[in-house]
Amino acid sequence: MKILMVNKFLHPNGGSETYIFKLGEELQKRGHDVQYFGMEHEGRIVGNRAGSYTSDMDFHTGKLQKLVYPFKIIYSFEAKRRISRVLKDMNPDVVHLNNINFQLTPSVIYAVRAYEKKTGRRIKLVYTAHDYQWVCPNHMMRIPATGRICFDCRGGCFGACSKNRCIHNSRIKSLLGTVEARFYMRRQTYGMVDVIICPSEFMKRQLDTNPLLEEKTVMMRNFVERTAEGKPGVAQPTGTEKRGGTASDYVLYFGRFSEEKGIGTLLEACEALPDIPFVFAGSGPFEEQVSRVKNVENRGFVTGEALHRLIAGARFSVYPSEWYENCPFSVMESQMYGTPVLVSDLGGAPELVQAGRTGDLFRGGDTEELTAHIRELWEQPELCRKYSENCKNIKFDTIGEYCDKIVRNVYHGSPDGK
Repeated sequence: MKILMVNKFLHPNGGSETYIFKLGEELQKRGHDVQYFGMEHEGRIVGNRAGSYTSDMDFHTGKLQKLVYPFKIIYSFEAKRRISRVLKDMNPDVVHLNNINFQLTPSVIYAVRAYEKKTGRRIKLVYTAHDYQWVCPNHMMRIPATGRICFDCRGGCFGACSKNRCIHNSRIKSLLGTVEARFYMRRQTYGMVDVIICPSEFMKRQLDTNPLLEEKTVMMRNFVERTAEGKPGVAQPTGTEKRGGTASDYVLYFGRFSEEKGIGTLLEACEALPDIPFVFAGSGPFEEQVSRVKNVENRGFVTGEALHRLIAGARFSVYPSEWYENCPFSVMESQMYGTPVLVSDLGGAPELVQAGRTGDLFRGGDTEELTAHIRELWEQPELCRKYSENCKNIKFDTIGEYCDKIVRNVYHGSPDGK
């Protein structure tokens, strides 16, 4: 089978890139021809045989010419033209869309259907929803100026994006986001996709509010990677970490240091609990604030086996996100290594935790409740060990199992993914 993965970034950048690289690698191991289309970038690690990519565009640094900016984020003639070259060269069976809005734009959807019509060849068009872009112009269902999470744009009421300046807190960019959302809603563009993979039930419910999408959505949780040690929860930590089954003396946060991840709230809880040691692993805008808190050890950006040991060695981890997370790898990874998770009750993340068995939930953004939960878990190491044992019984799909399902039920399946 020939599969074209489409994503605006073709270099390591976030969760969607982790997803396409790992899935593509597994598909290739099974004998499928996998190629990639997206933006050219000096860090690009995957590509296509035709050598065709769009220009690199960064909306945060002001590198775009102001005159072409509005047009490029709504409809990209360049993206349509360049993906058409890849389609002609590859002649794929499946085109698997991921993050396409703004840099690539849904023009790539029209390119696939135009190629299909020209050649008479049926192409399965699949989309994995990594965020809420198709029902929310700023993709996060969160107002950046106030931090308020919302459902204001559901049902196509996209004017709220402009009113609340939801994209980069900019009136102009938010207006463009509103125009883009209305443009594709009126053209019913997203209804041209065959199957929409939603990694959480929460995500599925949001997309199902659009009648064009609800018959196409299928819930498939993200996969987790097994390490060389084998089964979940049996990584072999070193140093002071989990000797003889006893948890180390730290609470762990790993991920991005940013406002929407709840870092501000978590740091307030850390300061209210000066006798409890915390370890933070990651990077982001709040890096300076993280380093200033006395009982927080900032390990910086950690990956690979070092991160695995750090996760396995924690008494429990905290995932305090303050936006509607989808299906965060961090929560699954934590439990995979037998480490309980204290997670906010927003979005799809709570679906991954069995409250009172593998971790606990708290009200997102509530500092007092978060502080109380951390104190309660810290003072009950036996409860943490019980949660840890329960984590080892959790069943998440491996990349191999996920790959089997996506090939059988989505790529080869009927348009509704069944």
